[in-house]
Amino acid sequence: MKTLQKLVLAFGLVGLLYSCQSTNQVLSKSEKRTEIMNTIANDEIMSKEMMGELMNSKSGKMMMMKGMMAKVKNDDAMMSDMCKSMMDNPEMMKMMEKMKAEKMDTSKMKGMDKKSN
Repeated sequence: MKTLQKLVLAFGLVGLLYSCQSTNQVLSKSEKRTEIMNTIANDEIMSKEMMGELMNSKSGKMMMMKGMMAKVKNDDAMMSDMCKSMMDNPEMMKMMEKMKAEKMDTSKMKGMDKKSN
């Protein structure tokens, strides 16, 4: 009987360790990653949590700002509202200045490439 208990416990531990995968291992599988994203997208609470996490990360904020800028370019009323919000938020102004500086650096590099050819 003791041997059976040890055997069951061993299988249980092996099963537990096998099921404990790191986040990177889970997300590296395309179908699992898609399933997770769909679950989050279809759940209002999880979607809000995800947006909160995106806004708490620098790269997430930059990505969101770029998506908003692309949408706003064609809508004058939205552009006006966004400019007003940016003027009231110094952190957002710094981000926009950083984005503008990065764009300038990129365009300078492209100009240099053309001159050297």
